[in-house]
Amino acid sequence: MSVGIVSYGAYVPKYRIKVEDIARVWGDDAEILKAGLMVNEKAVPDVDEDAATIAVEAARAAVNRSGIDAQRIGAVYTGSESHPYAVKPTSTIVAEATGATPVMTAADFEFACKAGTAAVQACMGLVNSGMIDLGMAIGADVAQGAPGDALEYTAAAGGVAYIIGNKESELVAVIEDTYSFTTDTPDFWRREGMPYPEHGGRFTGEPGYFKHVTNAAKGLLNKLDAKPEDYDYAVFHQPNGKFPSRAAKMLGFSKEQIAPGLVVTRLGNTYSGSCMMGIAATLDQAKPGDRIFATAFGSGAGGDAFSITVTDKIDEMRDNAPKVEELLADPIYVDYATYAKHKGKIKIA
Repeated sequence: MSVGIVSYGAYVPKYRIKVEDIARVWGDDAEILKAGLMVNEKAVPDVDEDAATIAVEAARAAVNRSGIDAQRIGAVYTGSESHPYAVKPTSTIVAEATGATPVMTAADFEFACKAGTAAVQACMGLVNSGMIDLGMAIGADVAQGAPGDALEYTAAAGGVAYIIGNKESELVAVIEDTYSFTTDTPDFWRREGMPYPEHGGRFTGEPGYFKHVTNAAKGLLNKLDAKPEDYDYAVFHQPNGKFPSRAAKMLGFSKEQIAPGLVVTRLGNTYSGSCMMGIAATLDQAKPGDRIFATAFGSGAGGDAFSITVTDKIDEMRDNAPKVEELLADPIYVDYATYAKHKGKIKIA
């Protein structure tokens, strides 16, 4: 029995801040930062946007793109590391807003930047077991970065929703298989009640990102007896532009394979939405029969790899909701003061 993507939807706030405007405040060299990070600007939420509102927008786009009856959705799982409530599910808000309630289950997922793909895997299992008809998995974040921290240049806002099912006539893409690689690696963390995360800086790349991304990717390739040239596209978690580019090269994927999904340069790191946004951008232009290899990463740490094949159904519904490229177009640029206001960084003692 095939399991895969019935629909997908993305959302990106319209506001952006350029690396130059952040660097100017902290006295950093913007050109060095842009060259090192391979990021030019990032998405900024509006003053009334959070992970829940972003998840709702992405979920509605996914429902609209396919035209499915939302009552068929038996599970809604939202992955985020910026859930607006410590106690109160984001997923119930999404379910109510999309018309999926009340006969369904919901829960919020956390695993740093791969909480959304963990939700995809959970939906795959529930659908294939016959417990539910359709499941919705979402990755959405309004990522945090302390003032003056390196994260401030990349921590962005955005979200993506995937509807997972197993009726072959409905699938826009078949998920052929998935493979995860997970260890207890404290490369990045935020304790309860703390406003901003902490991290090991430059020392987190090798034991965190590259170890888990390459092992998850190699594990799936070996499991499928596949090789990079078997795929038309590849997507890797995008904390910046440099890491996924290097990971692709290490694994034998080309620049051309990752280019369509490498949206971080104009979007920033949407954390739980990062890899999922790259997959969505790739689906926006993939042709029937194309294969996509994707690997998400979450600090803490783990990697989820997926092998995806696009079906003929994609051409029927691709244009029924905004594409990632359309969401990135015509941004409204803000200065650092407006950005700080939008992000709630201006506090009264």
